[in-house]
Amino acid sequence: MYHNQNKKEVGFMHQRGFEIVTKDQNAQLALPQRQTAHAAGYDFEAAEDFLLPSIWKLDFVRIFHLLRKEQTLTDEDYMAATKTLKPLLVPTGIKAYMPDNEFLMLANRSSNPLKKGLVLPNGVGIVDADYYNNPANEGEIFFQLVNMGVRDVTIKKGERIGQGIFMPYLTVDDETTVTTERTGGFGSSGR
Repeated sequence: MYHNQNKKEVGFMHQRGFEIVTKDQNAQLALPQRQTAHAAGYDFEAAEDFLLPSIWKLDFVRIFHLLRKEQTLTDEDYMAATKTLKPLLVPTGIKAYMPDNEFLMLANRSSNPLKKGLVLPNGVGIVDADYYNNPANEGEIFFQLVNMGVRDVTIKKGERIGQGIFMPYLTVDDETTVTTERTGGFGSSGR
C-alpha cells in the first residue's frame, strides 16, 4: 500500500515523487529535480527568502570567553548560547510520497559548507513514508541548517539548499509489529 492513494495514471500507481504543499500552491515553487543524468539526489530549493544568522553571535562567543577564564556559567548563559546555536528549519514547500519500505534521505549540498558555511547539524535528515500528508504540517520538508560562517547568510527563494535521495530500508526478522501511527510533523516520531 502506498501513502498517496490519489496518485493514479491510467491504472498505474505512482510509487514515489514530490508535490507542493497546499499552503504554497500559488507560490510558483519548482519540484525537486536531478541536475545530471547520473545524479542520485533531487535538488530542493528554498520556498522563501530565509535569513540564517551566524553562530558567532555575542551570546555564543561570550560562553567561550567565560570558559577560557574558568568562570562558572549560569543557566541563563547556557540558555543564551543554546538559543544562538539552535538550527533553523528552512522551508521547501515540498512534500514527498513513497512506498512504505522507503525513506527520503536529506543531505546537504556539497558546496554549502565550503562556500556559505552552512551545515546540517544532524548530518542527514530522514523523511519517513508516513510523514507524507501528516496532520501537523501536511508533510512539508524542511532542511535543518546552521550557519557556521562569520557572516549572516540570506538564502533566496528558489536557491538550492539540499538534496533528497530515495532509499529502501530493511527490518529485522523478529521485529515486534509496530502499530503506532504518526500524529505530528517535523521530529514527531522521537521522544
